[in-house]
Amino acid sequence: MGLRTHFKVHPRNPGAQGVKYFQWWLNSTDRFGYFYEKCIGASHGVGRGQAAPSGRGHMATATGAVGNGRQKKQKNTSNDSQDGERRFAAACKEIQASVDRYMATHQFEESSEEEQEEDVDFEEDTVLDKVYQSYGSDRDMGGTYQYLQDAFKNGALVCLICIENVKKNDAIWNCQGCYSSFHIPCVQKWAKDSIYHQAEAQTENNTHIDRAAFNWFCPKCRAEYQQKSIPTKYACFCGKQTDPVFDPWLVPHSCGNNCGKKLKPECGHVCLLLCHPGPCPPCPKMVSNSCHCGKEKPQPRRCCSKEWSCGKACGHLMTCGHHPCEEACHTGSCKPCPRQSQQSCHCGASTTLRNCAEPEWQCQKVCGKKYSCGHHACKEICHSGSCGDCPASGERKCPCGKTSHSLPCTKEIPNCGDTCDKLMACGVHYCAERCHKGSCTQCLQYRVKRCRCGALEKDMACGKLFTCERKCKRMKDCRRHPCNRKCCTGDCPMCEVPCGRQLGCRNHKCESRCHEGPCYPCPLTFTITCNCGGTKITVPCGREKATAPPKCSKKCKKPPICHHPEQRPHKCHPGACPTCKITCRLELSCGHICQAACHDNVPVKIVDKKKRAGPWERSEGTKIQLQKKPCPPCQVPVRTICRGKHETPNWPCSDIRPLLYSCGRKCGRLLACTNHICERDCHEVRGAMDEKNYGSNCAKCEVPCGKARPNGCTHQCAQPCHTDSCAPCEKTVKIKCHCTLNQLFLKCNKWNGVTVEERDVMKSCKNQCNKTMPFQH
Repeated sequence: MGLRTHFKVHPRNPGAQGVKYFQWWLNSTDRFGYFYEKCIGASHGVGRGQAAPSGRGHMATATGAVGNGRQKKQKNTSNDSQDGERRFAAACKEIQASVDRYMATHQFEESSEEEQEEDVDFEEDTVLDKVYQSYGSDRDMGGTYQYLQDAFKNGALVCLICIENVKKNDAIWNCQGCYSSFHIPCVQKWAKDSIYHQAEAQTENNTHIDRAAFNWFCPKCRAEYQQKSIPTKYACFCGKQTDPVFDPWLVPHSCGNNCGKKLKPECGHVCLLLCHPGPCPPCPKMVSNSCHCGKEKPQPRRCCSKEWSCGKACGHLMTCGHHPCEEACHTGSCKPCPRQSQQSCHCGASTTLRNCAEPEWQCQKVCGKKYSCGHHACKEICHSGSCGDCPASGERKCPCGKTSHSLPCTKEIPNCGDTCDKLMACGVHYCAERCHKGSCTQCLQYRVKRCRCGALEKDMACGKLFTCERKCKRMKDCRRHPCNRKCCTGDCPMCEVPCGRQLGCRNHKCESRCHEGPCYPCPLTFTITCNCGGTKITVPCGREKATAPPKCSKKCKKPPICHHPEQRPHKCHPGACPTCKITCRLELSCGHICQAACHDNVPVKIVDKKKRAGPWERSEGTKIQLQKKPCPPCQVPVRTICRGKHETPNWPCSDIRPLLYSCGRKCGRLLACTNHICERDCHEVRGAMDEKNYGSNCAKCEVPCGKARPNGCTHQCAQPCHTDSCAPCEKTVKIKCHCTLNQLFLKCNKWNGVTVEERDVMKSCKNQCNKTMPFQH
């Protein structure tokens, strides 16, 4: 047992956590002696039989080794103890230096596997219930619930800068405007690039650069942030904890504590949920508040919906100052009065029917009233009040402004005769004409003028504009296109060419005007739904193809593609529904119901066996196609009778053929001879008198007569099988007479049909007997 046995590795961070555990194990006082003895002592000659000094002032006493059946004890001198402690300290220092080198040269990251391949099964509902425990059962939180669900779903959170999934153990930063999550390294690079491009634009324009004044913007909602807001640390959603550790029983990237943020709109209460993504939900506190018009008594209501209407008429006086508001109890000020009345214009010359809320109007007539001078009339459009003094009265100046006169309003101010001396439009020379009315003429003096861009000089009339034909080669603010404006003064216009670069989503092009730096992420989103549409996730454009449909626990709502009105209940799923396993139940031609599994859409493997003309011709290969199969043969057992009606077994309905089933037995019907039965195989019997006697198509009896012969007759009946008694036997029987000298030939029926006495008579040959008598005569 050595160091390797005690070096544990954390399953989620095999580097850093393992080294931390090793350092803790090394510093544990009760393991110092054992570690020294196992790993250090052996290299310095210290064994189980020697004293092993312990760290931190403690001595670990080692037991003596068993040798030759006896236990040896050794005494530790003070010199040996000090020497051992010194060696142990040097060994610990060497190990610590090795650990530090290992930590400096290795980067310890979390597992790089996709989260859908992780073995941890998060109990989403349990965690969400824990988050809601201080809020109540109402989960309609203005979007908070959707953010919480997305935090658990794979592929729902995507960093819009790198277009990659935000994993549950990644260091992220959350925008306070749109609540989107981004990888901290991505946001840092985005902010620095944005500030750099702004500074570069200021440098090329030869303006003073104040880098601290440059701000950066959120890639999604364009919310503005100062440079001090560039994230440097990974914090939880509520910002109370830095580097929150991933816990499968908490919302990812959450610290697990109460949020505590002030609710918006500010009502004085704080968020009661546990640390969560997205906006805080509406305030759930109960407060007492009266209706908008204040007529009803205060009622207890939730703080987020404390404003309520009693439904009665408002009754407040409207802006017209004459009529009360008749609308139902409402927020804010009353609407303009909808009634109409006769309203006079400002001058009082016209009266018309107008809205009561709009009493002020002009009739578009010139006033025409005489001023106090009595000579001139007011030229203003319909107005209220006095017309004022005559504008031609009082002290007036000549056109050039050098001479003043006090004349009646009926007389015009004469020209003074002096030079005008007003600065002309060229901005260099003064008007040399005599005092005159109106604007000065164009400057006609010649001088050397420089064009607007300052590149050329020319002697020409001062009042004319001099522009050269040189095109400006400065780059516009986009840093991609030159100015190309003739005789440019340096204030190059902004580039108005559409950007047109392909965005990171690979689906759309940038529609902004041409700009420097990277384009903002595509603002479009895609909603990916499950098959039934009950569960959905929103992903940025560009992730719709790589994101799998969300898992849904609801029942599949697809209509069946077979003849059944409904299919077996199963969960929502992508792709086609599984093959229907419900019993077919269609009526067969025989009248029975098909009991086989549904066969309307059976997957069949189709192999393309068509011979190609050449390698250029495309082969369809093998594909799976759904085909409708006919119902299989009816297997309902039906009792049937064989042709000869010998048995009634149960046969499958599809195997039954009318009058064609033969059981294979002999017919067995009694033939006309009444002595034998029909030996034909089981057949249909026609014309039979009953179920036992023969029919017209039964086999004819061809067996010889088998009746018993009279006694003594050894001959078989010569007639075929018959019903009556056999005829007398006509066969000739050969017998010997009494004297045995002659042979007699007699009919069998005559010989066997007589008595013994008659046989003795018949055995006589009628000749002289030549036997010797007993007396030798």
